[in-house]
Amino acid sequence: MAMLDFPVAEKDPLFALSHRFRADPRPEKLDLVLGVYRDEQGQTPVMDVVCQAELELAEQRLSKSYRSLSGHTRFNAGMVQLLLGDALPRARQIAALQTVGGTGALSLLAGMIAVSSPGTMVWSSDPGYVNHRPICEGAGLPIRPYRLRSKAGMADIALILEDLEAAQSGDVVLLHGCCHNPTGLEMDLNSWSAVADLCERKALIPFVDMAYQGFGLGLEEDAIGLRLLVERLETVLVAASCSKNMGLYCERTGAALVIASSTREASNATAVLENLAWTNYSMPPDHGASVASLVFQRYDLWKSELEAMRQRIVALRGQLVDCLRQTGVSRRLLDIHHHSGMFSVLPFNAKQMEFLRQEYSIYGTDGARINVAGLSTADVPYLVRALKETSGILRT
Repeated sequence: MAMLDFPVAEKDPLFALSHRFRADPRPEKLDLVLGVYRDEQGQTPVMDVVCQAELELAEQRLSKSYRSLSGHTRFNAGMVQLLLGDALPRARQIAALQTVGGTGALSLLAGMIAVSSPGTMVWSSDPGYVNHRPICEGAGLPIRPYRLRSKAGMADIALILEDLEAAQSGDVVLLHGCCHNPTGLEMDLNSWSAVADLCERKALIPFVDMAYQGFGLGLEEDAIGLRLLVERLETVLVAASCSKNMGLYCERTGAALVIASSTREASNATAVLENLAWTNYSMPPDHGASVASLVFQRYDLWKSELEAMRQRIVALRGQLVDCLRQTGVSRRLLDIHHHSGMFSVLPFNAKQMEFLRQEYSIYGTDGARINVAGLSTADVPYLVRALKETSGILRT
């Protein structure tokens, strides 16, 4: 009987750690692995504005017939407005496609790059989002790192520019629009301007991953870097997600944008993206996008709820740093104070992160990323004790 010869595939490291966490019987365990927001009760809440939208959709009893390959039209328009505001010059055009989450947007745009210009080099931050490399390589795109390091609490732009000097015309530069995953480091407006200068001078194409808009400084403030690039450069690619800022994690609601220099280019980009979508999943699920399109109409309520979540993360990070400071730990641990958004990277190696798991049931990634938004106020003292002891073991 014929059988398929399945290769042994590596398990996703984040979900493997989450599985290990669930199997851990100790009651004091902390899950700081996956990037989800949790409240003081340890739950990932459904926002009130989302509940209102879902009730309205239920009352409307709209048909669930097939939509277009580009997805929900009003959602796409709302995402363009949310991301770009008034930054788009009138002569420019946009291809906008609803996707299966932000990951789907990254995948479709990587596929579009591969179809349009096979072998294009993609530059991605080191450290960077764990899924960027496999997505790009899965599309057949080579990938090279540029260093992302901290300097005075911000991303060291000098190192970024130094590494990207080796990029060639037509190369793509993957950038985190805000709240860098995993480090929590941000670029200020001068740094974004320097990146725009480099891309303009060397004819590079920025590819902005906007997964956490609203979790850094605010909805509008977190978009300033992206909008500067759009104002300055002819072509910009954007992958965006509603998982975090609307809490639509399992609804898989995202968008892929191509900011092009002409109507023809935008039309061609749309056709390529729709073809890739068609051969992968036909069309995206509608529910999350329908919810989001109604949330956009309740912008003030949404912004208020999101701001409360953001402020809670800021307060948790502040509490964590204050407790660390009182224990007299290494200054490197106190750098958490400068980070933005859900994540921080600890100055620990994989051995130290394993020590945290074995001795304290505290689960972060091997790369030392922890999800600050996964903490409660009551968790912080326990975490601080663990971090202090872990910082004293050998970094070998």
